[in-house]
Amino acid sequence: MKKPTLIEIPKISDPDGRGNLSVIEKNIIPFQIKRVYYLYDVPSDSSRGGHAHKELQQFLIAVGGSFDVVISNGETKEVFTLNKPNKGLLIPSGYWRGLENFSAGAGCLSLVSDVYKEEDYIRDYEEFLSYKSQ
Repeated sequence: MKKPTLIEIPKISDPDGRGNLSVIEKNIIPFQIKRVYYLYDVPSDSSRGGHAHKELQQFLIAVGGSFDVVISNGETKEVFTLNKPNKGLLIPSGYWRGLENFSAGAGCLSLVSDVYKEEDYIRDYEEFLSYKSQ
C-alpha cells in the first residue's frame, strides 16, 4: 500500500519580485483530478476531515496559513504540518485523515481523484479499523 507523501510543487519565482507561481500538472500527482474543493475560515479550535476513503485519493495544499493533517493507517498516526503553498500532501486511499490546528487565514485546497460518492467514505473510526483488518 502506498503511504502518504509530501510532494514538492514546482515554484516559479518572478525575477521582478512580483510573487511566485506554482503549477500542478499531470506529472505532479498520480491521478486525474475529478473534483476540487477548498476549506477556509475554519476556526483554530475546529477540526475537519475525520474520515477515510475506500478508493478516493486526495492531494492537500495549504494555499494560505497552516494546519496539521493527522493520518492513521489503523496502527500508527503521523502528523504532517502543511504551511507552504508549493508543498502538498498526497493521501492514498485507505487512510484516516483529520485536519486541525488551523492558523488564522488558513486555506486548504483539496484535489481529489473522483466525484463525491458517499459510499466511498468511512466516517466511523471503529468501522475504519474493522475495514483495515479485512
